[in-house]
Amino acid sequence: MGKPAKQHGKLFLPDIEFYYVKDIEARCLASLLGIAESMYNQMKEGRVPELKIATRTKYNIEYNEDSEVWVYGDRRSVRSAKTVKGAYMLLRMAYVIGFLKEQLNANKSSTLRELYYISENWGMAKFNEQQESDRLVEDLEILTAFQREHFHIRPEEDGATVIGPLRIREETRRGMREIHCQDDVGEGGYQIPVNVDKIEFVDHDAKFVIAIETGGMRDRLVENGFDEKFDAIIVHLKGQPARSTRRLLRRLNTELGLPVVVFTDGDPWSYRIYASVAYGSIKSAHLSEYLATPAAKFVGIRPSDIVKYELPSDKLTDQDIKALNAILQDPRFNTEFWKKEVTLQLELGKKSEQQALAKYGLDYVTDVYLPERLTELGII
Repeated sequence: MGKPAKQHGKLFLPDIEFYYVKDIEARCLASLLGIAESMYNQMKEGRVPELKIATRTKYNIEYNEDSEVWVYGDRRSVRSAKTVKGAYMLLRMAYVIGFLKEQLNANKSSTLRELYYISENWGMAKFNEQQESDRLVEDLEILTAFQREHFHIRPEEDGATVIGPLRIREETRRGMREIHCQDDVGEGGYQIPVNVDKIEFVDHDAKFVIAIETGGMRDRLVENGFDEKFDAIIVHLKGQPARSTRRLLRRLNTELGLPVVVFTDGDPWSYRIYASVAYGSIKSAHLSEYLATPAAKFVGIRPSDIVKYELPSDKLTDQDIKALNAILQDPRFNTEFWKKEVTLQLELGKKSEQQALAKYGLDYVTDVYLPERLTELGII
């Protein structure tokens, strides 16, 4: 029997879950309708309607000492019907709120892509491209303090997979079921659902969680039995991780008290993957307290690893160099560790991949590199 998991919120018994979810949806809908009501009241009073919303740039994120994550600061942008662009935005927002009201009342859901196509029937409120509709949904998240999952809006990408000594309970079409993420799954692992908060952690025998960027390296660890040898929960990030993946990592850390480490390639794009897990992304800083895991530690590949292990490497591209210089200006990376590593990489002019460790054999990463680094980090 593994360690019992602490309960999360009120999401376990079906009847409690029903009322808890319905309460969230009711408050979410009320908040959405409050935006429309505010615009209506402004027009009723003879004023040009406008909305103020947090500015989403790296210059408007600040470190929250209490939650230990990066959140939006006090800078605000004004969306006003005084401009044609602003008028269109407010019109589209009204249409989206109306659509979400119908969707929530009917207990239906839709994808971000479907929302974009649904607007084909909205006349002048039609979106020109999906980026516009995606951004508007993010605006609504910021304005309401609810997540798109509460709007019943689903992403196109799915969560990745988990394999390790963890038993969960989830509701399926055939009722509640328990799944052990080692014994009851194949080598593909357990598929992370869109709404991770509906999962109950039952028990576990894990000592830590390792989040891995690439599928090839994830498969190497599974094939080598890393999860069994080190009592590790292996989470595949699938590149830039989906919200559901980041939410799961946070829950494993905060609810089960498991250390989380992130293992990526050694390039600026991979460092940003780590940042989205540990610090929260700039794009979704309004959800950092819900998604980010500030205690997550970076395993590598580090620029210093290229030198230490004499790893095969590629020359940095102009885009890589530009991205590394941007990281040096990013407040999320304002630590001595990152300044030293990024500066070294710029001096080396090189980048390397996780699988470059195969230079020393297929078992080297699980027998030597990871045990050494995890010991250094105090994980094992």
